[in-house]
Amino acid sequence: MFGLNKKPSVAEFRPTAVSQEPKEIKTLLTWRSPSRPFKRRSRDYFTTIAAIVFLIGVILLFIKEFLLIGVILALMFVSYVLATVPPEEVEHEITTEGINTGSKSYLWTELKDFYFSSHWGASILNVNTKLKFPGRLIILIPETEKEKIKAELGKHLSFREKPVMTWIDNAADWLSRKVPLEKTS
Repeated sequence: MFGLNKKPSVAEFRPTAVSQEPKEIKTLLTWRSPSRPFKRRSRDYFTTIAAIVFLIGVILLFIKEFLLIGVILALMFVSYVLATVPPEEVEHEITTEGINTGSKSYLWTELKDFYFSSHWGASILNVNTKLKFPGRLIILIPETEKEKIKAELGKHLSFREKPVMTWIDNAADWLSRKVPLEKTS
């Protein structure tokens, strides 16, 4: 009646064009590394995993949780594959726009902070993201490039000396200390 039901025209919703020249993306650092940490496992590791899965499977069989048995067998298979198949070699680069790792690109606005760790003798760059998935980028780096990477990332992200541990990180750490899956030399 008095213009209350008037629908806005399409022209009212068109964004105004802002003329910006495209930024030139420069590669600051680049390196190649395996896509994940890898360690060849011994026969003890596979025997221990099989024994644990067998015991849990028998318990679940008695309480008729067949779907859960299937999930545990699938996890055992994934564990076997990850322990026997070496990772592929991927290229990583730090650019003026963000981080490219493998075939994925992450803008600086999607990243929060970073820290370094080591696992099985490999140096690892951990970059926490603002995304739901992945919540953290885990990138293997050469030890010789660590300071260069720290300097470049420090221009855009905050550096954490000690990572913030979540309850999942603490639980995994505790479990790996209490239940060793293979003999340590």
